[in-house]
Amino acid sequence: MSIFLYILGNNILPVFIMVGLGFLLSKRFSLNLFTLSKFNFYLFIPCFIFFNLYTASLSVTLLKILFFGLAYMIANDLLARVIAKIRKYDIGMTSAFKNSIMFNNAGNIGISLITLIFSHAPYVIDGETPYLNQALTAQVIILTFMNITMNTIGFYNAGKAKKDWKESVDQILTMPSIYAILLAIVLKYFMVDITATPLWPTLEYIKDGLVPMALFTLGVQLSQTEFDFRNIDVNIAVFTRLIIGPLLALAGIKLFGFSGVVAQTIFISYSVPTAVNTALIAIECNNYENFSSQQVMVSTIFGAITLTSAIYMAGILFPI
Repeated sequence: MSIFLYILGNNILPVFIMVGLGFLLSKRFSLNLFTLSKFNFYLFIPCFIFFNLYTASLSVTLLKILFFGLAYMIANDLLARVIAKIRKYDIGMTSAFKNSIMFNNAGNIGISLITLIFSHAPYVIDGETPYLNQALTAQVIILTFMNITMNTIGFYNAGKAKKDWKESVDQILTMPSIYAILLAIVLKYFMVDITATPLWPTLEYIKDGLVPMALFTLGVQLSQTEFDFRNIDVNIAVFTRLIIGPLLALAGIKLFGFSGVVAQTIFISYSVPTAVNTALIAIECNNYENFSSQQVMVSTIFGAITLTSAIYMAGILFPI
């Protein structure tokens, strides 16, 4: 019990306190969610991805994480199709359900959790954090893959109910994260050093602001969401994301042969609630906004419980 309380107090509560601050500020000042989402989509996330991808040492393990992410997404897509057929969802609801289980909160909550976990005992040795960089590099690859697919497939899923494929593709091409990834890869390939330019400290400042900005935005989103714990479709999506999702991740980790810090990072990252951006995408595309917002909120609330268990199990299943 003491281990659970430690995890809850040191890893989970700090994240939810920041979400709560965003929630309270929004209730007090009626903050504009669309403005905050633009800051996240068009500034903080692209800069964070560019900075970390530019500084990351690419390896075969990181490439395996990308293939894992692809396999995991396909498995969730097939699972969503089966559930949608059983529940007799229309194309719009099927797409919203797919997004709710395919895309987890790797940015808003995942980065924050991984940073907190690997900066505290038992991962601190003689005052040093030897596992933090390895964990964050793995998490950045997960976040990069999640952003590529969410800003392409996620927007396509949400938009195809009311737009043709050309309009959906046009909307995808407006997402700056795609270009941030390509630019980072090109600069690394040609070994262009931008760390001595005035741009670099600017990128560092913006990159460091992602975690609090993302969590505050999540709090604002939740403050503006009406939800009903009795909504069966929301509950099915939450159960699939928080319970079945980690089990699928566990199977994938074993299949791909991950271990240690990387395995722990993957397992924790794929146990987090649904990405808040799925609700923002639903709002942007006018596709089942209420379902998407409710699913984000309910999965986030119950995620406080399931994530504590996931962090505890990660240490047992994949010892360092």
